[in-house]
Amino acid sequence: MLVAGFFFAAMGVFVKLGAEFFGTAELAFYRSVVTLAVVVIIILRTGGTVKSAHLGTHIIRGVVGAVSLVGFFYALAKLPIAMAQTLNYTSPLFLAIATVVVLGERFSPWLVFAIILGFVGVGLLLGPTFETGVEGAAMVGLFSGVTAAWAYLAVRSLGRQGEPDVRIVFWFAAVATVICGVWQLATASFHAVTLGNLWILAGLGACGTLGQLAMTRAYRTGNTLVVGAFSYSTIVFASLATLVLWDDRLTAVEWSGMGVIIVSGLLAMRVETKEQIEEAGFEG
Repeated sequence: MLVAGFFFAAMGVFVKLGAEFFGTAELAFYRSVVTLAVVVIIILRTGGTVKSAHLGTHIIRGVVGAVSLVGFFYALAKLPIAMAQTLNYTSPLFLAIATVVVLGERFSPWLVFAIILGFVGVGLLLGPTFETGVEGAAMVGLFSGVTAAWAYLAVRSLGRQGEPDVRIVFWFAAVATVICGVWQLATASFHAVTLGNLWILAGLGACGTLGQLAMTRAYRTGNTLVVGAFSYSTIVFASLATLVLWDDRLTAVEWSGMGVIIVSGLLAMRVETKEQIEEAGFEG
């Protein structure tokens, strides 16, 4: 997960660099294309199949995931990387709400506390943006966290239905490629790819895909709570990149908001994981 965190933070750096040459949906398109190509190679080598009895859920997950990806990339282009990453990482809070509303899971007092604490952190983080004129980008970044939660909810549903990880990633990448491509064509033309900016697209696709593969392996082989906790390493790496590459300095209030969001996210994951273990033990 630490490897995944590094690559996801590096992906954010390439998104910010690429914003000078490409549109947001365009960057999301190239990111999806590379992931799709890698997953197709994996499926061909392992003899897997993309046929599924749950195609509707895959499409919903792909659509919501694509919207989340475009929103996240837009926030990365307009905000300090650490701030954009943190807003996207509010997804555990929204996922906790969604699991209760949609899946009917329990809403424990500790989970309520984690959600309230998380929104306090969001308030602290977003407050200064209204003074600097980037509140629109910040709200889009927060929305990417909301849509990411719904995408994760669809992934959880697919996992319960026995869908393998590689098939889930394939359909997400396929749907996202189409949506982001159409989105870019509907809003603007594709920009020229030159030797001067090709390395940015290559780095974006490689880092995003390597991060996805490392994260998948981490969740498949490690403790869910521990892996989830280390997922926040992305924010640490992103904070370093923010300071070193762009000298974007966050205020003390913004740092506090980021810290509160991280704590609330960890608490939400801990409560949810504990309840899943208890439910598994009871049902067993």
